[in-house]
Amino acid sequence: MQTPQVKCKTNWKAYIIISILVILLFIVSLAFGSTTISIQELWNHLILQSNQHDFTINVLRLPRALLALLVGAALGAAGLILQSVIKNPLASPDIIGITAGGSFGALCFIVFLLGVFSIKLLPIAAILGAAVVAALVYLLSWKNGVTPVRLVLIGIGIAAGMNAMVTFMVVFSETAVTTKAYLWLTGSLYGATINDVLQMSLWFSSFFLMALLLAKVMEVLELGDELAISLGVRVQLLRFALLFISVGLAGAAVAFAGGIGFIGLIAPHIAKKLVRYSLLHLLPITAMVGGLMLMSADLIGRTVFIPLDIPAGVFTASIGAPFFIYLLYKNRHT
Repeated sequence: MQTPQVKCKTNWKAYIIISILVILLFIVSLAFGSTTISIQELWNHLILQSNQHDFTINVLRLPRALLALLVGAALGAAGLILQSVIKNPLASPDIIGITAGGSFGALCFIVFLLGVFSIKLLPIAAILGAAVVAALVYLLSWKNGVTPVRLVLIGIGIAAGMNAMVTFMVVFSETAVTTKAYLWLTGSLYGATINDVLQMSLWFSSFFLMALLLAKVMEVLELGDELAISLGVRVQLLRFALLFISVGLAGAAVAFAGGIGFIGLIAPHIAKKLVRYSLLHLLPITAMVGGLMLMSADLIGRTVFIPLDIPAGVFTASIGAPFFIYLLYKNRHT
């Protein structure tokens, strides 16, 4: 199969700027918290291997910053894939209920199966829950095709139903589960460990690599189904594979950080302002923007309101909700 070559000049300036911002924010995340670590002390620890702040950096801040970067990147990439496949600028894992499905699957695992199976299987439960909801939303939205607004509205309804079921389960669960679930469902990176980072990196790298491999073929879908079919693209199979990748990324993110919203909605729109439209270039930029957003939200949550540690999901929602309303108004006639 031959695909048309989409000429797109790589905007290396955008890559460089976003990479520098990620590195700077990562350093700030390690330096600031309930106790401030100077740049000199941070340099001594990271480069000269000083043990002065070993617990604060290695146990408390480093895993949290890395997990925020990975989870934000996964949500951003998942949102970009959804918006490209469904051709809907309003689509994102949390808006159309995929995140809620992942939360429900993960919570079912925690409540009913945690004593039977290893916690390492939690991402699989979250991905299965997200997959079921994604399929349900798509099927219910189909009526001689899928319109953007219909899919979003049905997704919002399904998400509300799933969230109600999650709340019901939390209310009738044991106190220990309830306390942990409330914090987790809000979207928090509190208590992140290096083991979480390693597991999330495996899930993210696997699905993200699949997305990169399919990026060029994804661009053919932008030309329309008829032309894509004439070029030998198996459109329905490709759409299924891309939705599977998006669900996998979102489900893994939910498993490790809970119901963090709106990053999958906002990050792709920011990325499209930074680079020319080519999914092969947009995917890495969107992932970095998503990571940058979640690292920023987590940093604000644990530093601005000391001694309180506010879940990062609170801040992403406070920014994302007005942005979603703006997009919904802008696309009201679609």
